[in-house]
Amino acid sequence: MWFGVLLVHGLGHVGALATLAWLAVRPGAATGAWSAAKSQLVPSLAPGTATLVASASLVGFVSAAMLFWFGSGDAGQSLAIASAVVSTLGIGLFFGPWPLFNTAAAFGVNAVVLVARLILHETPPPA
Repeated sequence: MWFGVLLVHGLGHVGALATLAWLAVRPGAATGAWSAAKSQLVPSLAPGTATLVASASLVGFVSAAMLFWFGSGDAGQSLAIASAVVSTLGIGLFFGPWPLFNTAAAFGVNAVVLVARLILHETPPPA
């Protein structure tokens, strides 16, 4: 289960990266409910910060999923926790420009990862 959840959540960051890339090439282009990421909390953040956060979360979650898949659960857990923290900080910094469902789903997965490991001390079964 951990493998699938982390993999899907990590790959979900591809949507944010694709939107950011599209807007970098075509500022002001129609993107549906997606818009350029500008931090409301820290307006002075460089425009590339959202791309950095999304990229770090993508790589972190996908790598954690692969570690679980190949039986390195301890390393996978640490990487999943770090990725959930980075992703949650990204949600806080860039809240608003993304569709509400995507934001809520991402926050929910991050919360489950953090609560399961840090509060409940759940350890995933070996792959």
